[in-house]
Amino acid sequence: MKVEVEIIRRPGIADPEGATVHKALRGLGFDAVESIRFGRRIDVDVATDDPVEAERIVAEMCERLLANPVIEDYTVAARPG
Repeated sequence: MKVEVEIIRRPGIADPEGATVHKALRGLGFDAVESIRFGRRIDVDVATDDPVEAERIVAEMCERLLANPVIEDYTVAARPG
């Protein structure tokens, strides 16, 4: 089962990549951009056909290694195929 993880910093936590890109976009004339936040996506293949179990396993991975739960939020979604 393929599981997609999206990780992004929590609101209020500094996002230096987002700040840098925001400044660059404004410099390129994209004045309509009010804010931008960066995150990351991780694709994990889990050896199970049960989407609930796959999401549980990957959520535990996030809690223990893939994400920093103090400053980051994450979502986990099983994808058939």
